[in-house]
Amino acid sequence: MAKMMKAAIFAEANRIVLDDKPIPEVGPLDALIRITTTTICGTDVHILKGEYPVARGLTVGHEPVGIIEKLGSAVEGYREGQRVIAGAITPSGYSNACLCGCASQDGPRTRHGFKPMGGWRFGNTIDGAQAEYLLVPDAMNNLAPVPDGLTDEQVLMCPDILSTGFSGAESGKVRIGDVVAVFAQGPIGLCATAGARLMGATTIIAVDTVPERLAIARRMGADHVVDFGATDPVEEILRLTDGRGVDVSIEALGRQSTFEAALKVLRPGGTLSSLGVYSEDLRIPLGAFCAGLGDHTIVTSLCPGGKERMRRLMEVVATGRVDTGPLVTHRFALDDIEAAYALFSNQRDGVLKVAVTP
Repeated sequence: MAKMMKAAIFAEANRIVLDDKPIPEVGPLDALIRITTTTICGTDVHILKGEYPVARGLTVGHEPVGIIEKLGSAVEGYREGQRVIAGAITPSGYSNACLCGCASQDGPRTRHGFKPMGGWRFGNTIDGAQAEYLLVPDAMNNLAPVPDGLTDEQVLMCPDILSTGFSGAESGKVRIGDVVAVFAQGPIGLCATAGARLMGATTIIAVDTVPERLAIARRMGADHVVDFGATDPVEEILRLTDGRGVDVSIEALGRQSTFEAALKVLRPGGTLSSLGVYSEDLRIPLGAFCAGLGDHTIVTSLCPGGKERMRRLMEVVATGRVDTGPLVTHRFALDDIEAAYALFSNQRDGVLKVAVTP
């Protein structure tokens, strides 16, 4: 086996480059997987732009599909050559967070409680998936075998985008008969739209301004689409709900404007489920918050990980309950990862997600 591999490395703000790195050594509880397909996430763009700090020289990426190349000496229940995925969040299974039922928050915390964001390790605190090989920690808790008959691209969204989007609906406690608004129809917002439908929402309002994304939102389950470039989304959603407001609003962009709008359209006692990654402090408007007396709930979610979560998501795909195929709009070789970042970070050519193959 070769000793070196190609990897997309964070060099400095606004520069991710392809370079050579040593193939990782495998510890007793680890697994080394050979990446067959991965992708670029919006969070990677935050890293690229220097908005989210990571160490120089870190391999980025956290959405792996691959084949087990080597297993640690203590890993049981898997075999080399097996197709697997691992979640973007890789909980150990035995931490306090895991045993308290919040496995996505399995990770060290700083004094300020922010960095390094719970159990998100790939491309954050350890080398990530935009490479020829990836070391998966706590393999028995995180590797999920890919069912026969599913392609790499069919399961590519499971490690992060599908899990995160669905968690927006789950954390918002969407119920049968609910009216739900989803602000922003990027990949995560589209998966939140699909998740709201699966949870039982009977009226889903998708907000964006890109015609192609609004069209895909309808395919993912939206009953109404609102172009915020053509109309005030708050006024339009209140009109569509006869002034009642929505039971749950899901914010999937990470901006002050969408957060405020998501709060303003809630019915009394409604829930704002926030999925966005924010780059600056948020302000809560007094009126929309009813001065703190509106019985509102504001919840946040970090992408659930672990092998059982991945198994469930792949079952949703395998049974045809959701089709993430339309989300993959572009394909690149790993050798062209810098061009892929240029396209994705500038949102050119109608890009939603790119499939990257070593």
